[in-house]
Amino acid sequence: MAKSCLVTGAAGFIGSHLVDKLLAQGYRVLGVDNMVLGKRANIDAALKSPNFIFAELDVNNLNAVREFLKAQKGGPIETVWHLAANSDIQAGGANPDIDLERTFLTTYNTLKLMQEFQIPKIAFASTSAIYGELGGALTELSGPLHPISNYGAMKLASEGIITAALERFLKQAWIYRFPNVVGSRATHGAIYDFLKKLKKNPAELEVLGDGSQEKPYLHVSELVDAMVFLFHNQQNKLNVFNISPEGSASTVRFMAEATVRLAAPGAKIRYTGGSKGWVGDVSKFQYSIEKLKAAGWKPRLTSNETVELAIKENLANLN
Repeated sequence: MAKSCLVTGAAGFIGSHLVDKLLAQGYRVLGVDNMVLGKRANIDAALKSPNFIFAELDVNNLNAVREFLKAQKGGPIETVWHLAANSDIQAGGANPDIDLERTFLTTYNTLKLMQEFQIPKIAFASTSAIYGELGGALTELSGPLHPISNYGAMKLASEGIITAALERFLKQAWIYRFPNVVGSRATHGAIYDFLKKLKKNPAELEVLGDGSQEKPYLHVSELVDAMVFLFHNQQNKLNVFNISPEGSASTVRFMAEATVRLAAPGAKIRYTGGSKGWVGDVSKFQYSIEKLKAAGWKPRLTSNETVELAIKENLANLN
């Protein structure tokens, strides 16, 4: 019998790619998503598989998720891949309740259900935003951690509640600290926003900040590959990893110029000024991935190669 797992945020940008990967590896996948950012089209292919069972549910609705899990007859669930969260940092900055409810409470309630159903393992989507504005190459042990966004704060709180659960009932946890992730099915982010703006006005692209912001960008396919690889190959009680391209990052200026070149040649780029794009934006960071490489995985694409590929993918699927 195929091993069963639960993916929260299964119809979202990263979650849907993870569902595809797990199905390809022979897992029986249960998926839930509140469809705030998730899209049915993201899981169209997965829904054709008899090994994928999906329900439009909010993880914070404990009774509804409980009944969904009780109705499943395919054997015990081994792992929860917890990706349900608010992934729009700007939205959380405008309304802090968004990150409290969709980022922290989804983790808190997922753990309550895991204890109730005796699910022993969790793989959690964390973020570089937990580090705040620390200088230098960030390692998994960098600190002290002082996030500057509600999103980062609630992800850090989620990491804390997961490690506390390891003392109470969890057997193992994998915490993946994402960089900026791009690729097909994206629902937000600079590339997505740039393409939307150029579709509305092909003559000009407004860019928040001065273009000097610089961060590593990883393709969603490589991220999912790393997550699953580490899950199978790292078997400590707690497994924490930065996942990122190696030694490369992309400036907002490069992204804007590449988007104009590929989507609207000749468009003028207008920068709003300032070193940050919005409140809570960490304008520059760099990851060390020495621990990731020592575990046996490293990415194939540089950050700039990833950006150009993602622009082409999102341009092809722009509504």
